[in-house]
Amino acid sequence: MSESAKAKHSIETGSELVQLVSFMLAEEEYGVEVLKVREIIRMPTITRMPDTPPYIEGIINLRGTVIPIVSLRRRFNLMEHEQCAQTRIIIMDVAGSQIGFIVDAVSEVIRIRRGEIKPPPALVLSGGIGREYISGVVSHAERLLIILDIDRMFSDDERDCLAEML
Repeated sequence: MSESAKAKHSIETGSELVQLVSFMLAEEEYGVEVLKVREIIRMPTITRMPDTPPYIEGIINLRGTVIPIVSLRRRFNLMEHEQCAQTRIIIMDVAGSQIGFIVDAVSEVIRIRRGEIKPPPALVLSGGIGREYISGVVSHAERLLIILDIDRMFSDDERDCLAEML
C-alpha cells in the first residue's frame, strides 16, 4: 500500500492522530487543536480598552504585535477567579487573526485518535458554554476533555470588533 493510500485509509478509519493542547477553566478540562496555538505566555500587563464587550480583557503588545485578550471565563459566563501563578494566555489563530485567551492553567499536549472524539451530547451542560463552540468530547486518562472549536467562538460582528482593536 502506498504512503498516500495508507494516509487515506488512516483518515477514513478514524485512526489519524490529533494533537490537542489541554487547559483548565473552572475545574473543567478543555482542549484545542495544537495547530491553532501559536504560543503560551505568562500573564503580562493588559491594557484595558474602553467600549468593548465584557469578555474582552484588553490588549497586549507581544513583540511588536498588538493582540486582543479574551477572558474565557467571561466569554462562557463562568464565575470570576483570581489569577494565580498557573494562569496563562494561549495565543491562537482565529479566522486569520491572533487572539489571546486567558485560561486558569495549561495542562499538557495530548495525542488522540480522531475516531476517539465523540460528538457533543444533545444537551450540553458544561458551565454555560454554548454547544456551537464544542466540536466534541474525548475520554482521556479517566477524564473527559471538552474540545473547543475556536473558529466558531465569535460571530462576524464580534470578529469585526476584535479587528478594530488592532
